Order: sequence, then C-alpha cells, then structure tokens
Amino acid sequence: MPKMKTHSGLKKRLRRTGTGKLKRGHGYVSHLAHRKTHKQKKHLAKQTYVHPSDYKRIKSRI
Repeated sequence: MPKMKTHSGLKKRLRRTGTGKLKRGHGYVSHLAHRKTHKQKKHLAKQTYVHPSDYKRIKSRI
C-alpha cells in the first residue's frame, strides 16, 4: 500500500510548530472588514492553534 498524499489545500493553511502542534489562521478576515471592529480585526489577524479534537481528524491528512 503506498503512502497517503498530503492534502494540498491543508498544507497551505497549516504549519507545524516545534512541539508538534498545528498553527492556523482565523477565518472571517478576507472581506466585509468595514463592519468589523478594530479589536475584532486585530484578534483575527493573529495565528492560533488547531483544537485537539480537530487535530485527531487532521493529522492523517498532513
């Protein structure tokens, strides 16, 4: 059985940290920015980690 290929869309959206966690960006950033507060846009701009319950599902694809 050959190895599974990495999901191409996923590898562009996630990065693995030194400790093995997965970093991701937030959604809801790309448009309609004039309706969002400065605080909301500032928090959405920061990276965050993939939730442990999602990590189990994602780890086989990356």
